[in-house]
Amino acid sequence: MLKHFVAVTAILTMMPIAAHASIDDNWLESYNRMMFDFNMKMDEYLLKPVAKGYRAITTQDVRNRVTSFISNVNEPVSSINHTLQGGIAQALTSVARFAVNTTLGLGGMFDVAEGWGLKKNSVGFDETMAHYCVPDGPFIMMPFFGPFTLRSGAGYAVDSVSSPVYIASLNDANYAAKISYGYTGASAINSRERALDLLDDLQKNSVDFYSTMRSAYLQNRQKMNLSCQPANSAPSYDFDFDDEDFGD
Repeated sequence: MLKHFVAVTAILTMMPIAAHASIDDNWLESYNRMMFDFNMKMDEYLLKPVAKGYRAITTQDVRNRVTSFISNVNEPVSSINHTLQGGIAQALTSVARFAVNTTLGLGGMFDVAEGWGLKKNSVGFDETMAHYCVPDGPFIMMPFFGPFTLRSGAGYAVDSVSSPVYIASLNDANYAAKISYGYTGASAINSRERALDLLDDLQKNSVDFYSTMRSAYLQNRQKMNLSCQPANSAPSYDFDFDDEDFGD
């Protein structure tokens, strides 16, 4: 239930902040910088040392297997969102990837499906909302979780409760305590380890680290926001079949 709690907390926290921000942008800037400083302290004394320890006691191959496993768990979420965007072929590819990698890929630790021509294409509810032109909303720095926009926070919440890890924990308290919590912690540590070098370089070369992080985060979202489709554009649900495939 941890991811459910986190998702709901994220939304409930961001809503009043966004409402306040619409009235006073200076207040939001002050809040974001204060929360950024708080997160940096938490990272300095907790998450970063754990991530560095994780790197020290594992090989790159082991870390790749963990990353692949976590990525595989999220394939059903991608399938749902491909469907919502009208990409049925991509949705079926995500389902096939999940089935192949969960079985032949030892729970997703190895990406067997990639070798079969089933290319990975991860999307979440944030991308789905961008596809249908939902505005990004204000930039908000969340405690513990870092940067979000109002839309990306909502997307994170929906994706969290769409995850197989969350769904499997609904009727099994022991599973929730032993597996769901561990998965959430492992995901956080894995993500932080992968960003160690990048964030260290950004911090060393930044006069104002908060502004650098904010700019980088928003720039990375521009491609997603460009996927906006006109409001009157309905999903095609094209299975990518040609007329000749059906004969005369």
